[in-house]
Amino acid sequence: MNNLESYLFWKMAYFLIAEQDYRIVKLSQEQNELWLEKRENKKAQLVRILKYDIDWSNWLQQDIERTALNGERIRKQITRGELQVVNIYLSTYLPVDDYQFRINKPFAHPKESKTNVHSFLISRLNYREESGRLAGLVDTNWDFSELDGDNEEMIEELKRDTLNLAVQREKQDKAVFEQGKPLFTYMFIAIQVLMFLILELFGGSTDTSTLIQFGAKFNPLILEGEWWRFLTPMVLHIGFLHLAMNTLALFYLGTTVERIFGRLRFLFIYIVAGFAGTVASFIFSPNLSAGASGAIFGCFGALLYFGALNPKLFLRTMGLNIFVVLAINLSFGFTVPGIDNAGHIGGLIGGFLASGIVHFPKKRKLVIQMVFLALTLAIAGGMVRYGFTHPEQVVDENSTLVLAQEYLEKEKYEQAYQLLHDLSYSESPSSQFYFLLSFTEIKLEKIDEAERSLLKAIELEPNFHEAHYNLALVYLQEQEFEKAKLHAEKAVEISPNQDYLRLLNQFN
Repeated sequence: MNNLESYLFWKMAYFLIAEQDYRIVKLSQEQNELWLEKRENKKAQLVRILKYDIDWSNWLQQDIERTALNGERIRKQITRGELQVVNIYLSTYLPVDDYQFRINKPFAHPKESKTNVHSFLISRLNYREESGRLAGLVDTNWDFSELDGDNEEMIEELKRDTLNLAVQREKQDKAVFEQGKPLFTYMFIAIQVLMFLILELFGGSTDTSTLIQFGAKFNPLILEGEWWRFLTPMVLHIGFLHLAMNTLALFYLGTTVERIFGRLRFLFIYIVAGFAGTVASFIFSPNLSAGASGAIFGCFGALLYFGALNPKLFLRTMGLNIFVVLAINLSFGFTVPGIDNAGHIGGLIGGFLASGIVHFPKKRKLVIQMVFLALTLAIAGGMVRYGFTHPEQVVDENSTLVLAQEYLEKEKYEQAYQLLHDLSYSESPSSQFYFLLSFTEIKLEKIDEAERSLLKAIELEPNFHEAHYNLALVYLQEQEFEKAKLHAEKAVEISPNQDYLRLLNQFN
């Protein structure tokens, strides 16, 4: 084979790597076959160049079929959609028989129809025409003017430059993912496992009282000034499955983000994302919650920031997988009850913004970073301020009742009364609310108020036997025996337990 084909082989390779940003997938040991990849180029994700003297078109057809099968194997690894392979043959002469019908249209293997092979046969007789046809898929502006006869030294230099450039690009890509060795990821994993064991030891990780005691997000207490609950939920988990899923996600996502951004930047991103997730949950979900999900979604946000500034590298390395996993997780959050999707989305946005604040190691963008900082402070400050100035929007009856129960168990009757009394002006309190309110009123010797609260509870739920029993006790204390007996009988009628029967027997 003449040096012209060797020169063209390396000239094409150099141009595709240097100008089109392709990466080498495989180079044969004989260095006459080269596979290159660029996933974001939908017209030509793969380019295969083969330097070979073709005699007969039958061989050409067989090789095209082999190329389609090889392309299909690669397709299953890098994409789920269709794969376009540009298949370039460099031959000294054209085949002796008719070959045009074999390359005039893309070839798709009958059994592997998702890989399309666009073949081009270039020789010294037709390189101008074929280069023009090839330009529709791969921009080709190479020429042969630099070749001077059989200048092997020029070819060797071009080959050396091509391979050195490929190695340099590979090192640059790897360096992006080696900015820091994971440390804080493992620390957070250890902390959340330790806190899970502590929760289990002190009452259980699914016990509401224990979760509140150790710092779960609980809006009524945040409104009372416990700001630290914006951060502590990051290391608490509700049940073993919750812990296991978040630990696994953190292991994979956290280590990747820490390698890209470095240790301290990762620490900042993770904490800001966790805070943002809790703030979003504080505003949009009144329920008690805990978990590292907001911070983990912040890792997604950091990777999306990385993708926004490095789209080619992002799509080539992880982009499709990140989009798929993120979409699945968000869809679960919108469709499965009990998942705090507000915290997930808040963490995602917080991670993206935090990444803009710290940017990448050794690459300062002060104006952009300051914009991201101002935007983060404005959003976070605005949301926190809204929550504290609109408590009725962030606290529901259920969370108030949970806190009231906590106060009652600790015999903080005045605090429980004040909490429930403030909520009594909201729309449509439940029978359970009035029952708890009456209990605090009894403890504080507000008997008349307790009577009114119990009557409201019974009005809302006529078969509320505990309310009938307590109302009977109130009337008994006020020496209204007929009313007391009436409600004692009603309590026994609904639920004949021993306490109710003993009370009724006193009247008989």
